[in-house]
Amino acid sequence: MSQRKIRMGMVGGGRGAFIGAVHRIAASIDQQIDLVCGAFSSTPENSKASGRDFFLPHSRCYGTFQEMMAAEATLPAEQRMDFVSIVTPNHVHFPPAKLALESGFHVLSDKPATFDIGEAKALQQIIASTGKLYGLTHNYTGYPMVKQARDLVKTGEIGEIRKVIVEYPQGWLATRLEAEGAKQAEWRTDPKRSGAAGCMGDIGTHAENLAEYITGLEISELLADLTIFVPGRQLDDDGNVLLRFTNGAKGVLHASQISVGTENNLNIRIYGTTGGLEWHQIEPNTLKVHRAGKPTELWRTGNGYVGENAAYNSRTPFGHPEGYLEAFANIYRNFANHIRAVEAGETPDEKVTDYPKIVDGIRGMAFIDAVVKSSAAGSVWTRLEA
Repeated sequence: MSQRKIRMGMVGGGRGAFIGAVHRIAASIDQQIDLVCGAFSSTPENSKASGRDFFLPHSRCYGTFQEMMAAEATLPAEQRMDFVSIVTPNHVHFPPAKLALESGFHVLSDKPATFDIGEAKALQQIIASTGKLYGLTHNYTGYPMVKQARDLVKTGEIGEIRKVIVEYPQGWLATRLEAEGAKQAEWRTDPKRSGAAGCMGDIGTHAENLAEYITGLEISELLADLTIFVPGRQLDDDGNVLLRFTNGAKGVLHASQISVGTENNLNIRIYGTTGGLEWHQIEPNTLKVHRAGKPTELWRTGNGYVGENAAYNSRTPFGHPEGYLEAFANIYRNFANHIRAVEAGETPDEKVTDYPKIVDGIRGMAFIDAVVKSSAAGSVWTRLEA
């Protein structure tokens, strides 16, 4: 496998953006990736100014992503970017991803994959035809104890899954921030930029992805009740969903952005025929393991008893917290190593390919579609068509 650093370009994430900084920090944690270029804003002047903030050469600070793809493709192989990180609002996920893939670059995109499911399925075809790698930063799958939970389910430690309860409450949109000039609130509550759903598209998809990732099951149908609590808002800010999984398991998914005083309280509880699992993002180093008739076990990141995949995705000695940035970093590191394996013509270890892909993106878009349709029809059972 190639030992060189992987070169990254970025679309979005310039001055005033929140998530771009998170991605840049995560990409740099393992010293595997260098940011070499970018089109950081829809405003060329802001894009180039942002590039200067990151100490990039003037010639690699582009006014538009179209300009970036064209220019980078002409550079010598040892200089041009290897992949592009897309960290824009939802409506600007598909166009740069399509152009990057068709220009010969791999893509790692923020979620959701696209603006709607039609774009997601079109993107899947482009990925297949170009042969380039595509990853999606559903970052919560990067936590070591989430991977440990997945492995415990896979090896039958809690029996056959019967019940899944996954929640993602926040409180930051309890008032109409979008009317007060808050940039992050503005685009997330605008159907022209966010898509068909608000809260459910923004964080409900994280809950859906986490449930399917850990259990290895797929949601087959759902019944949703979406609400707009804040007067004047255009998209849902709260939602409750009943789930049916392919194996007959039942579930409850709750996502809210009007839960006053709550930060990012993503959590999941999974119950099988012989045991259960519980994980809270607010305390990510701990996985609770329940077994019938026995005391609850607390599994902790970094200890010798955790599995190979959890250990591979840990960086610090036990007792030292790892969190949000490191979970993102695990996706970036795995994606970079997958690029190296492709370059070397090698088959990568499954630990390397353990990051969300376009299939996960399509399921997320199908989840949004089904939730919106179910709620609009008066909360009826609706199939998830992925």
